[in-house]
Amino acid sequence: MIFKNLFSHPKTTRLNKKILNIAIPNIISNITIPLLGIVDLALVGHLDSKVYIGAIAIGSMIFNFIYWGFSFLRMGTSGFTAQSYGKKDFKESFFILYRALFVGIIGALFLLILQKPIGLLSFYILDGSSEVEFFARQYFYIRIWAAPATIAIYSISGWFIGMQNAKIPMMIAIVINILNIAFNLFFVKILGMKSDGVALGTVLAQYSGLIVGIMFLTRHSKRLKIYLIIKDILQAKALKKFFNVNKDIFIRTMSLVLALSFFTAKSAKSGDTLLAANTLLLQFFTIYAYIVDGFAFAGEALAGRYYGAQDKAKLIKVTKLLFYWGLILAMIFTIVYYFGGNLLLSLLTNNVEVIQNIQPYLFWIYLIPILTFGAFIWDGIFIGVTASSGMRNAMLISTFLIFLPSYFILNHFFGNHGLWAAFMLFMIARFVTLSFYAPNSIFKKLY
Repeated sequence: MIFKNLFSHPKTTRLNKKILNIAIPNIISNITIPLLGIVDLALVGHLDSKVYIGAIAIGSMIFNFIYWGFSFLRMGTSGFTAQSYGKKDFKESFFILYRALFVGIIGALFLLILQKPIGLLSFYILDGSSEVEFFARQYFYIRIWAAPATIAIYSISGWFIGMQNAKIPMMIAIVINILNIAFNLFFVKILGMKSDGVALGTVLAQYSGLIVGIMFLTRHSKRLKIYLIIKDILQAKALKKFFNVNKDIFIRTMSLVLALSFFTAKSAKSGDTLLAANTLLLQFFTIYAYIVDGFAFAGEALAGRYYGAQDKAKLIKVTKLLFYWGLILAMIFTIVYYFGGNLLLSLLTNNVEVIQNIQPYLFWIYLIPILTFGAFIWDGIFIGVTASSGMRNAMLISTFLIFLPSYFILNHFFGNHGLWAAFMLFMIARFVTLSFYAPNSIFKKLY
């Protein structure tokens, strides 16, 4: 039945082609992200002290918080741009790019100016050993200089996705991650640097990626010059709308960060072995999230396009197709996780104690694909149509009314199983609440 709905009509086939043209390049670029993390850990993991692993872990955690906070620039930019593309208002699409870059540059400058207080606060909260903290500080104060490039790339990638071009963000991501690995190998293996070499490699790779992004933008140099109209770019009404949507996305993202951080913190309180077990199991969620996000990005681009064009029939159709693709992907990953779960674990660790402790909780990873894909697909569609208030409210309800209360109830009776059950309820709640908000936030506006 699913395949019949996917391929039963020529128009459906054309829509599927558009979905896959955006989803596949994003899946490819997303795969390079965990690959880079694995290489970084492998490099420092073979140095003469385990403190370098801790330094990378703490430093990376700080930047995860910082950059997740700025991820609204990619999401908001793709949604607004896709709608302008659907309206064939290319002038406005270039204004959106300039607004995103303007906001990103201001934000990056604040990070550079306030790097000392940010560093002091971060290392006060993340209380590591003095030796780990010393190298983590080195890592932080080098990598912070990549902020302008990283944030600008968010805006550029979001703009290209909104313009229905996922191949350029894919190429930018591949260049960044391949160069990052190459730079890190050079600085650590050849020059003998430590965690500071990994940080410097990241900085150089990010600016290399920014140069590549600018090179692709120069293809539109004529329009970029024509539409560089400061008074229109900084128009108060347009900026207010841009900030309102991105404010909601920021709140939504920080709530998600809180939920994931809470999961890790509670795992840590259960001891080092259970923390290691949960961290490895969570990698199955992370890997799947990166893959299914390819279809969420397709949702951003295509839902925004048809919403902007006021084409309700195609918006409904593409929404259904995205859920069909999400379900197919979920079934594939469920099978892979069921039959290959222990094999994948053996690639992540050879610690017998940790693998033994994981076994009672292994069945949770079989549930991850089916129970979580709906939330990811809805996220992409909501971002595309910039229905940010519904998205924000759904996340707040899921985090504070479902996840946290269910944890305190279930963990009391079921221990670590209760933590995983609460996390799954959190993801189900995201799907249910977004489904509840969708009719009024998305489709009703097109009557």
